[in-house]
Amino acid sequence: MGFENKIRFQFWVYPQTMKDVEQHFRSDNCKSQSEFIEKAIKFYVGYLDAERHVNYLSPMITETVAAAVKGTEQHITRILFKVAVELGKLSHMLAAAHDVDEETLRQLHSMCISEVRKINGIIDYEDAVKFQKE
Repeated sequence: MGFENKIRFQFWVYPQTMKDVEQHFRSDNCKSQSEFIEKAIKFYVGYLDAERHVNYLSPMITETVAAAVKGTEQHITRILFKVAVELGKLSHMLAAAHDVDEETLRQLHSMCISEVRKINGIIDYEDAVKFQKE
């Protein structure tokens, strides 16, 4: 924008405001106090526009994240269902193949609860084989 496009107008400010302008316009690399005031006005207008955009964008971002979380939740739920079906099949095959008494089953259940708590749910087949051989 060249100087020929500028318009001149009068405005009223408090003396302290003008002292602030005089004190800071050079530190902002402005050639004049008018340039400093114009930059300040543009900055404030940008701030107001950004505030309106935040009010518009915040719900959109929230909806997008909520949709992504819901999609992930549904995906995990489907996978857990498939794992539960496979575990059920495995449990029924083992029960059919081995005759386990009630007391041994209770002890196994208790041991598995303790182990899963200790390993934070990360089950390793190789570790289970080592445990059974000891």
